[in-house]
Amino acid sequence: MLHTVIQITLLLVSLSMLGLIYRVIKGPTIPDRVVALDAIGINLIAIVALISMIIDTYAFLSVILLLGILAFLGTVAFSKFLEKGEIIEHERNH
Repeated sequence: MLHTVIQITLLLVSLSMLGLIYRVIKGPTIPDRVVALDAIGINLIAIVALISMIIDTYAFLSVILLLGILAFLGTVAFSKFLEKGEIIEHERNH
């Protein structure tokens, strides 16, 4: 029973990825695209976790952690770029 529920959930999360990919491509504004990319990162973490549950292993936990860190850093970098127009600020001393 649990195996079937996990497979259905995996299918639904994968289908939501298609909607998010559409939002990244056709998003009306850049912030919409950034939010969709962040949601894709979260869905990717969910897919890896569900596959880990199907396989019944703990081997993918470090992958999940790495994906979470990369998704967070990507969202912060995009947000900073949208706010200031640059990601890494260079100080200019005259």
